[in-house]
Amino acid sequence: MRLLNYFRGETFARGIHPPQHKETADLAIRRLPFAPRMIVHLSQQVGRPARPLVKVGEEVLRGQPIAEADGFVSVPHHAPVTGVVEDIRLHATANGPWGPAIIIRTHLGSTQEVLWEQPHEIAALDEEALIEAVKQTGVVGLGGGVFPTHAKLKVPKEYPIDTLVVNGCECEPYLTSDHRVMVERPQHLIAGIRIAQQLLNNPRAIIGVEDNKPDAVEAIRKHLPADGSIAVEAVPTKYPQGAGEMLIKTLTGREVPPDARAYTTGAYVQNVATLAEIGELLPRGRGFIERIITVVGSGVERPGNYLVPIGTPLKFLLEQVGAKGDSIQVVFGGPMMGSAVASLDTPITKGVGGILVFRGKEVQARASRKTYPCIKCGECVESCPMGLNPSTLGMLAIKREYQTMADGYRLGACFECGSCTYVCPANIPLVQHFRVAKQMLRRNSA
Repeated sequence: MRLLNYFRGETFARGIHPPQHKETADLAIRRLPFAPRMIVHLSQQVGRPARPLVKVGEEVLRGQPIAEADGFVSVPHHAPVTGVVEDIRLHATANGPWGPAIIIRTHLGSTQEVLWEQPHEIAALDEEALIEAVKQTGVVGLGGGVFPTHAKLKVPKEYPIDTLVVNGCECEPYLTSDHRVMVERPQHLIAGIRIAQQLLNNPRAIIGVEDNKPDAVEAIRKHLPADGSIAVEAVPTKYPQGAGEMLIKTLTGREVPPDARAYTTGAYVQNVATLAEIGELLPRGRGFIERIITVVGSGVERPGNYLVPIGTPLKFLLEQVGAKGDSIQVVFGGPMMGSAVASLDTPITKGVGGILVFRGKEVQARASRKTYPCIKCGECVESCPMGLNPSTLGMLAIKREYQTMADGYRLGACFECGSCTYVCPANIPLVQHFRVAKQMLRRNSA
């Protein structure tokens, strides 16, 4: 077994220090009201869309499965409310294209208790049964990857895991939902870590939390088991500390090889919110029907961390937090890696951990900033946590030399953290160029 290299206060090379804007970190989780209608998209994760299990006109209970997984890399979906299936049709998504969705009319007189569950005795389940139980929760990676959690937990046997790295960094500015999970629900987090350890042949677990969250570290320490199998470490606050490769480097000293999976180093990374959901839902045999979301920005009158049912229409949510009017810009995720919402008719999906709302004037001011030619200052090179040359990659992208970017300049190693774009004095949208390049390469190889 590989020996564990204990954290000694070091961290990954390069990176940046953007303003934190963590004003909602001290705001406790509040429940958002239930919308009159819920829109549950059948594709909310990496992999195949789910298949409907219900018909138009059918009554459903809160927590009831309404769509089943279509294959191993897929997840089921559950009713976020007690109500009636009003329609199954195409509906707007956050990034533009329409996708199939189940529309549920909420029974507004219902107490909206979770009335569907199938409890599990975790210790009695073998590996395959436990993987299937995780699958039936419908949980996906809540750190932004939205990869089905049960599929990620199926690590190839030839790669033994000795370190479970639990990501509690939440390094994106503005976002504080993971912070509140660690402060308010540490018992669920520890329960989820125990389940992951059981599936990974009981490796030691280390929870990495940025040192700007001392209350989260203290809350977790109060729930750590006495056997030392789970530890928590405060790591330096730096972006993108929460990236899997970066946190592995910080906590274990190991380098993830280019184009390799993290588990090839003996380390496995999972997000705190994902494991907390598994820890809460799996013993009860419940489905993933709501998540904690940070809603913040200059366009929000009542910012905070809200417990939001999956499928809540974005327009309804914005009304509840006091974000009204046409002159707003909405971003799902954080300012560094998030994406602008194409339609306010879109619903909340499983992958939405943050919603930023900015006033139109601020957005226009940012959009009107002029882009200049690259001055070869090297700021992007100094900031890139993967050691790439974003300047050269950007110039190749402008020339549409996409294959050269991939073959000679490691485009595939870029995980689009946005550090290069943030520091560029010429305002060149480097990460957007890289996304287009990757999209074109995928299209050409199809």
